Amino acid sequence: MKNVGLVLQGGGMRGVYTSGVLDFFLDKDLYFSYTIAVSAGACNAVAYIMRQRGLGEKVCVNYIIDKKCISYTNLLTKGSIFEMDLMFNELPNSFKSLDFKSINNCTDRLIVTATDCCTGTPVYIDKNQCDDIITAIKASSSVPFLTKAVKFQQRSLLDGGISDPIPIKKSMEDGNLRNVIILTNEEGYKQRAFKMKWLADTIYPSYSNLVKSIMNSHALYDETIKYIKSLENEDKVFVIRPSRYLKVTTFDRNTKRIKDLYELGYRDGEERYNDLIRWLQ
Repeated sequence: MKNVGLVLQGGGMRGVYTSGVLDFFLDKDLYFSYTIAVSAGACNAVAYIMRQRGLGEKVCVNYIIDKKCISYTNLLTKGSIFEMDLMFNELPNSFKSLDFKSINNCTDRLIVTATDCCTGTPVYIDKNQCDDIITAIKASSSVPFLTKAVKFQQRSLLDGGISDPIPIKKSMEDGNLRNVIILTNEEGYKQRAFKMKWLADTIYPSYSNLVKSIMNSHALYDETIKYIKSLENEDKVFVIRPSRYLKVTTFDRNTKRIKDLYELGYRDGEERYNDLIRWLQ
């Protein structure tokens, strides 16, 4: 689908909702030439543009829930709640159907959003101008306080959700005046303010701008949602979000809850499909 952007929110394990929606799109051969994504959304984006149906569900249900991938033991022993090498090196390379070296041969454009620790501002990494998109996704997925910053292109990067949780404005700046947005939170969700500035100052003493962005991230999220709502009213975006609340936390390891959220994403994509096709015409 040309001249229409696809914007994917993050959300940790809640990103499996996006996996469900995108798998339905793949079943319908519905593709977009431009995708911009954050954190878990970026992980889903790779599977989508490489036409790997079911990969997101498989990874979340069969692998990520393992304590080897996510645990507070990892945080204490390795400085990251995630086992990053396992998640972004060993695990992807274990799928014989995947050839990440060929991702740059894909004609679809993919933009990965991360946050620069020095400036506290978003960094947009274009796979067509980057020879290591997997490290870019790793950076975009690096949650503050719980993972280490990732060195990439002479910058220290963290989760893109800090500085641009739903990068709709970047997509529009890149020429996509119409956008399909997949959110991982239900309508009415409010992001809680982070109130422990002392902790942010302690963990990131050299990154005052990053601390400011962390402290403002909840307000930025609310502003972005309000902006998206205004675009909806102008019929400039088509939003797919969870049609009901399912309790799946950022680091959830409950297989049933994760499967239920995936299935909700697939059903929501299916139920909104006809409206989406009419909107795209």
